Amino acid sequence: MFRRWSGADSGGFIIKKQLRIVHVNAYDGNGGAGRAMMRLHHALKHTGAQSDALCMYQFDPHSDVTPIYRNWWGKLRSIATIFGERYLGKALAPSRGIPFSLQKMGLPVHRHPLVLNADIIHLHWVNHGMLAPRQMKKLLELGKPLVWSLHDCNPFTGGCHVRYDCRRYEISCGTCPALNSRSSNDWSHRTWNAKAKAYGRGRITWVAPSSWMGESVRKASLARGNEVAVIGNALETNVFHPGDRHSARQQLGISQDAFVLLAGHMPSSTDRHKGGAELIQAIRRFRELPGVDHAKILLVFFGGKDRDEADSWPYPAHFAGKIGQEEKLAGYYQAADVFLFPSLQESMGYTALESLACGTPVVAFRTSGVTDVVLHEENGYLATLGDTDQFAEGISWIYHHPSRGELASRGVAHATGHFESGLIAEKHLALYKRLLKAD
Repeated sequence: MFRRWSGADSGGFIIKKQLRIVHVNAYDGNGGAGRAMMRLHHALKHTGAQSDALCMYQFDPHSDVTPIYRNWWGKLRSIATIFGERYLGKALAPSRGIPFSLQKMGLPVHRHPLVLNADIIHLHWVNHGMLAPRQMKKLLELGKPLVWSLHDCNPFTGGCHVRYDCRRYEISCGTCPALNSRSSNDWSHRTWNAKAKAYGRGRITWVAPSSWMGESVRKASLARGNEVAVIGNALETNVFHPGDRHSARQQLGISQDAFVLLAGHMPSSTDRHKGGAELIQAIRRFRELPGVDHAKILLVFFGGKDRDEADSWPYPAHFAGKIGQEEKLAGYYQAADVFLFPSLQESMGYTALESLACGTPVVAFRTSGVTDVVLHEENGYLATLGDTDQFAEGISWIYHHPSRGELASRGVAHATGHFESGLIAEKHLALYKRLLKAD
């Protein structure tokens, strides 16, 4: 258990105080950022640290997360804030399929007892009206070490969550390509300016889950002079681990003879960076390749979409829908032959990591944080960004690989050796300890 000095009592004995961390995230376990927060929170508790988690809206009433408001009026305020921020952003700053937040609304997180009593404030994904720049200013004015895990680019940009190759965030945003704007004083610059005024009043320690994200935030004008630590997201390897493929398929009703292509999302017009269009094209290109028994190919999808888009695919498709239980999700990874991860930009690539931990190799694009997870021709295949022909070749490469068992073993070793939750918790504890000593 990590403890820090807090002084000496009248008898000359050193008094030690247990480290108290509060994690702040919009939701409890919903989405990649929510899962990352919950996994780190639980891993820290397992070490003996006192870790608490605070959210704007609690989806699971049984989770060990504290909502900002527990009464109905407070919950209604949170819901109104969520929808207000989302639709205000769409009305005032319609983006081109790129997620964008204006961050005009926020809640008084700085007044919550868990925040006031914490030694470390650890922010995660705080959009949808949880924190605006004015609330960030008040948090920083508390004078506590503030750590911010980057689950996308929004904290250091003027509003976009996915920046692609835009570098305007290195200066002061404006003329935003996400907004198709020609004005240097558009919503992105105004939001950047509000953040600059707020961030300038305190010290933020940024935690990037990948080398790419670390390089990005180091170049950000909003993060200038701040420390950046690269620490991957935590993975529960007691849940995501290799299993018996025959048993997994039997439980899920998947043919034992099929070559299963698994993917973790379906096309989305609002999240263009997830690569839905590229996935469709790559699978169609794979269907044209020779030397493949196409009659045995089965597509399996999990996520928010349903069977309405079944006609888009050149193979039979099984739609699992949204999977709430991680053990069941692990079963799908274990049942698959290859996992398809077509994202165009990711802070790390959580589902790709989960797949590797379960012994299933991954085909992805060579981009952003994915390259810390998928190692080309070692535990999967990386295609040139946007090249769907090469992505299809990657599927074929795994299909024809003489020893997919070796690919699986290397994937498991990489996932457990670099992202196991206990290891990630210890890295965070070391960071917290150093920040407290610096104070």
